[in-house]
Amino acid sequence: MTEKSELRLLPWAGPEGKPCYLSTSDADGFMSRLADRIEADQLDTASELLKYALQVLNHQPGDFNELPLLVAQLAGALEDVLRVATSRGSRLATPENL
Repeated sequence: MTEKSELRLLPWAGPEGKPCYLSTSDADGFMSRLADRIEADQLDTASELLKYALQVLNHQPGDFNELPLLVAQLAGALEDVLRVATSRGSRLATPENL
């Protein structure tokens, strides 16, 4: 059995919004690679949303009627980025693992 500290937080939520974890020692396995790709996509999406939000804030061309949608998308992207950061942070080497 894998210890909790060895579980990888996956970049998606399970039923009822609960976190999903992967228990594997194979960083190159199918599920690990899938999680890596999804994390990269989530970070790219967050980056694009941030660029658009900054345009809106700088009063550059943008549809102000779409602000509620933009805020909702930014909140979702921030949630994804925080999950990625938490997952990656928990996999960093700690002094006792060196």
